[in-house]
Amino acid sequence: MNYIDWLDRKDLEYRDGNLYFANLNTLEIAKKFGTPIYVINEQKIRERYRELKDTLNLGYKRNKIYYAIKSNTNLSILKILVSEGSSLDCSSTGEIYTCLKSGVSPDRIIYTGNMFTNNDFKFAIDNNVLTNLDSYSQLIRLAKIYEKKGKDKSIISFRFNPEFGAGHHPHTITAGKEIKFGILENQMIKAYTKAKELGFKKFGIHQHIGSGIIDTKNYENPTEKFLTIIEKLSSQLGIQFEFVDFGGGLGIPYHPEQDPIDLNIYSEIVFTRFKEIVEKGEIGEPFLFIEPGRYISAESSIILTQINTIKDNGYKLFAGLDAGFNTLIRPTLYGSYHHIIVCNQRNKEKILKYDIVGPICESGDILGKERDLPELNEGDYLAILDAGAYGFTMSSSYNSRPRPAELLINDGNIFKIRNEETFDDLIRNQIVPDYLK
Repeated sequence: MNYIDWLDRKDLEYRDGNLYFANLNTLEIAKKFGTPIYVINEQKIRERYRELKDTLNLGYKRNKIYYAIKSNTNLSILKILVSEGSSLDCSSTGEIYTCLKSGVSPDRIIYTGNMFTNNDFKFAIDNNVLTNLDSYSQLIRLAKIYEKKGKDKSIISFRFNPEFGAGHHPHTITAGKEIKFGILENQMIKAYTKAKELGFKKFGIHQHIGSGIIDTKNYENPTEKFLTIIEKLSSQLGIQFEFVDFGGGLGIPYHPEQDPIDLNIYSEIVFTRFKEIVEKGEIGEPFLFIEPGRYISAESSIILTQINTIKDNGYKLFAGLDAGFNTLIRPTLYGSYHHIIVCNQRNKEKILKYDIVGPICESGDILGKERDLPELNEGDYLAILDAGAYGFTMSSSYNSRPRPAELLINDGNIFKIRNEETFDDLIRNQIVPDYLK
């Protein structure tokens, strides 16, 4: 994919030297609303969802998409996706609460957390939300809570760890013998046998191997092992599955030299083999679930930020921004690459190499290292791309810096969907003991 097409995929283009995002001038947005600021393109979210849904429909018609809301939990984003027909995947009770506040019905929420407390289970049960269990011991505790509340033990699901993991960083790989997630093969029969003994009547099964996967080959081994354990559970225990959840992990091309994941190959690896097993008639007629987060939300958003300092220390050039790892932590936490471009190309003839850094008092506050950019000036604006997944949701008020606002673009209109924090917000929940007043 050439660079112009790569930008176009993200709804970015230069017109007369100015950067446009979703057909709006980024310079005008930055000057009107201030920086740093997250800017979200509604139509890109809808487009990515529809791409996946079309792929699923071609591969296996009984399907549901559960958007992994940990990637971006803004209520407006959730409402957009719910309006498209999406269900929602949660990893905490706070995320369940957020989903319910978005107006989605509980039967469209799935809770795939880990290391559950009894309070987690109580919250999910009270709100009629299905939970994917992460260990055998959790089953016993969950069953007791159902019984204590007098609730029907209707459906149960376990997260299978296929021991084949993948992801863009070791911290995002979620399968393997040394990984905390899920249940290994040697305990799966035991878990479902006990679930039947405890009175659960319907069954699902889940796996998730990691996050940010671009190479579809990474799905081959875990998919094969997943389908093998499904057939084994069905033949040995007579289980008919209500759903089979393949998790998420679909990546996006953060770097201009990357091509997007090939959804047709992904479908062939995952859905074709699954469909063959279903057609044998042994595992029932389950729904097929997937749980994409990043694929849907990442490319929808940019961060607009202003250069406050150009520093030449005699060894290298630094461009200092008003955004830092408090605004986007992925480069510092994972060494992740986010493409950074200028909002105005007036100096495009002279290319220099810069470290793009933030104002946080940490040497690790680097958003882009040794980036080739047109000569920059103090006061210029930059756009940090692909910030719609794990941007605001992983932001912080470190160094007592209030978090920025979020904007939503739809059909040429701009809506503020989250106010910027204030200094008062930083201390709002603190309580000073009387003796210190």
